[in-house]
Amino acid sequence: MSETTHDGTVAVTATPVSPGEGLTAAQLAARHGLTVSGARPPLGEYVRQLWGRRHFIVAFSQAKLTAQYSQAKLGQLWQVATPLLNAAVYFSIFGLILEADRGMTREVYVPFLVTGVFLFTFTQSSVMAGVRAISGNLGLVRALHFPRASLPISFALQQLQQLLFSMIVLFAVVIGFGSYPRLSWLLIVPVLALQFLFNTGLALAMARAGAKTPDLAQLMPFIMRTWMYASGVMFSIPVFLADHPGWIATVLQWNPAAVYMDLMRFALIDGYGSENLPDHVWAVACGWAVLFAVGGFVYFWKAEERYGRG
Repeated sequence: MSETTHDGTVAVTATPVSPGEGLTAAQLAARHGLTVSGARPPLGEYVRQLWGRRHFIVAFSQAKLTAQYSQAKLGQLWQVATPLLNAAVYFSIFGLILEADRGMTREVYVPFLVTGVFLFTFTQSSVMAGVRAISGNLGLVRALHFPRASLPISFALQQLQQLLFSMIVLFAVVIGFGSYPRLSWLLIVPVLALQFLFNTGLALAMARAGAKTPDLAQLMPFIMRTWMYASGVMFSIPVFLADHPGWIATVLQWNPAAVYMDLMRFALIDGYGSENLPDHVWAVACGWAVLFAVGGFVYFWKAEERYGRG
């Protein structure tokens, strides 16, 4: 309220809030345009904020990729050497000793194995990076305000860039064993796009779980190793499970890691035909990608205001 004094000036005094109004603190804050610091924005607004940080996401992923092997003498060559050495070890054990190449010639099995190792490593690395995306970057999360989903998405993008470097070696291996470029190689693009969406959604979900339970990072290597053996990285699932009920092979072939590996093998390798793929494989691949990309994103967004606290 205001009143005019004897010298003509206007004095303004605060009008107390009547206790009878019964306003809560939240109602008072809303009346004066105050909002909760770090509150979770609506989903649409969150997506817009994330799009506005797209340049940061790309730059952050590139910086992480460059720094990953900065202390090693061979530097970025380890991006290719690591999965290739893994493939060599698996070939020695599973290809030569355990004869996991049954039903396939050597010209088919070696590209089959290398493709499986490279594609599964893409998913495995995305998951492991996602688990530590929040808990391993608490200083950044607490110091700056930005959509926290930027971190797991950036790490998934980093793994995609690393895979693209490795694809040069994969192409060399495939061609070296007699599978030359053909029209089916164009399928590489949609396969990688779908797997990237799947990996990103899974990384987002694991980022929220890892932020709440940091010990999950110690458990994940065992889970990922089990997933690798169940996905047919080193052997053909239908051949090895021919003596078991058919539904077991179907379930294993429909798991997302196996789906994306088999589609890439079908695209790259001569002699690995559609008979090796499960029914409706493209529908399954799209379904996994959409389910995890959307579900993982929403699941991560719901805990946005809790990251970096406590």
